[in-house]
Amino acid sequence: MDRQELHISSMVVHARSPYLADVKSKIEQLPGAEIHGESAEGKLVVVLETLNQGYITDIIDKIDNFEHVLSTALVYHQIEQLDPSESDKL
Repeated sequence: MDRQELHISSMVVHARSPYLADVKSKIEQLPGAEIHGESAEGKLVVVLETLNQGYITDIIDKIDNFEHVLSTALVYHQIEQLDPSESDKL
């Protein structure tokens, strides 16, 4: 039986603080991305869940290229093996 992978990653995004709301709005529109924390200085903790590892680097590049984003850094990446019969729980 083939198993699927679930990739759970988190990153810190540093944006110019006056534009934090705009950057947050763009991130929230990305499939699988959730913001789990923020600071007044413009730093965000973003968690991403996906079935594809390549999607993580694509999202990092996409966020890093958003206007007013200063940097995006991956800080955590975990791979879970899923039983295909449990894929409906994602």
